[in-house]
Amino acid sequence: MRTHRPEPHTLAGAYALDALTCADRARFERHLARCPQCAQEIRGLREATARLAAAAAEQPPAGLTERALAAAARTRQLPPLTRDTPQPWRARRRGPAGHAGRAPGGRGRTPGPALLPRLALTLAASAAILAAIAGLTARDAQHQLQQDQQHARVIAAVLTARDATMISAHVRTGGTATVVMSARERALVFAAARLRALPGSRCYELWLMGPAGDKPAGMLPEPQHDMTGPVLASGLKPGERLGLTIEPAGGTPHPTTTAILLLPL
Repeated sequence: MRTHRPEPHTLAGAYALDALTCADRARFERHLARCPQCAQEIRGLREATARLAAAAAEQPPAGLTERALAAAARTRQLPPLTRDTPQPWRARRRGPAGHAGRAPGGRGRTPGPALLPRLALTLAASAAILAAIAGLTARDAQHQLQQDQQHARVIAAVLTARDATMISAHVRTGGTATVVMSARERALVFAAARLRALPGSRCYELWLMGPAGDKPAGMLPEPQHDMTGPVLASGLKPGERLGLTIEPAGGTPHPTTTAILLLPL
């Protein structure tokens, strides 16, 4: 049976995020050398990825490095397998089916999707480490952590989708917006740079605007180092547009001002 290989053009998003296998990466680089369209798309996607990463970056809490090193020093490491390692110990290490890393009970560790970007892995891992160090053992904290991890996984799916496309545009009141969207995932990721600062009584709100009406798609968080986002908007429908308005703090169910950004999707 012949294995279906994706068209080289569809690998641009995954290549920009270093999320291809060695074989697909080599094949795409051969294609990239003779395809100016893909070269231009790669430059744009890498710029968008950098913006999204900068918008999501946070200053680590004081003493994080010291606590992490101290925890590593107290954690006993498994010894390496050698020829002298007893067979029962090898069996326990490899699991009942002979697969390394298999957990008790026969359920193996399944690797994540091959196209999961490093950005999403970093966000999810950072959230888990910070929660553990802070001692967030309450049910509400655990629920929030799971939501953050799921949010990161959806962002990863959009950024690495084979049909991912990037749109950049200027906001009328100042600043620029970058959108990476996937019709297959029915979602988009929005980030902005250098938006005009608003008073505490106002906020930026995203909208999905279509024939069925306008629906809220999320409010923009406070900027960090002139970067805002990323914001995930799900449930895209054909024919919709992405709008950005300035609304009263807390958001509104319907736009009350003229859109300062309107992008066809």
